[in-house]
Amino acid sequence: MIRWFRALLSGGRRTAGRGLHHRPVDAGDGTAAPEPTPGEAPPAGRAERRQVAALPWRRGPDGVEILLVTSRETRRWVTPKGGRMAGKTDAEAAAQEALEEAGVEGVVGERPLGSFRYLKVLKRRAARWCAVDLYGLEVTVEHADWQERAERERVWLPREEAARRVDEPDLQALIAAFRP
Repeated sequence: MIRWFRALLSGGRRTAGRGLHHRPVDAGDGTAAPEPTPGEAPPAGRAERRQVAALPWRRGPDGVEILLVTSRETRRWVTPKGGRMAGKTDAEAAAQEALEEAGVEGVVGERPLGSFRYLKVLKRRAARWCAVDLYGLEVTVEHADWQERAERERVWLPREEAARRVDEPDLQALIAAFRP
């Protein structure tokens, strides 16, 4: 009971079917906050990192195709993404990430298609939640060589297959619903 009360005072919350999840930075007994798990909201008092991403697309012989790249660390299939950039709009920053990570250029939408969240696992540090705004990028140029070519793979896939390959449920939904 005392542990439950401390957790409650420290910013704990109740979630349906999962009992109390406490997120104290320090509960007064020297314990650290537990790491977040995918699907949960970020801990109270800890800001999400803001990022931008591009959804590179083209019209193929069988319909819309989406370009995915592998992440550097885990080799999961993802969209090109990164931090917001000083001096650039978020749409321009997303296009820049697509150029660096996937070697593509094109026409970027000025408004996000939507947003998704994911848990970024950082080297030698705690995982951190990121909130990402996703911008459509109609690809007009695909470079044979690009900045991160040695670190990533890229693949063009039909929309439905691209949605299945990414891990984040909200990103899956955005890709599946994408209609240029």
